[in-house]
Amino acid sequence: MSRYTEEEARKLGVVGWVKNTSQGTVTGQVQGPEDKVNAMKSWLTKVGSPSSRIDRTNFSNEKEISKLDFSGFSTRY
Repeated sequence: MSRYTEEEARKLGVVGWVKNTSQGTVTGQVQGPEDKVNAMKSWLTKVGSPSSRIDRTNFSNEKEISKLDFSGFSTRY
């Protein structure tokens, strides 16, 4: 899922990271303007990468921040 997630994040203009877990799930962090973060959440919930199967999504620790912690969007391994 990572390459497609990176492409979508860059297209939307959000920053952060994503990581595939050993349990077959994906974890990550997304930062940016609320509307762009919401668009990314929608993509993660409804679209994802072509080979992914999305059973459910869970977004937590949502909060307003004064500055971005990341300068781009990357895949962690």
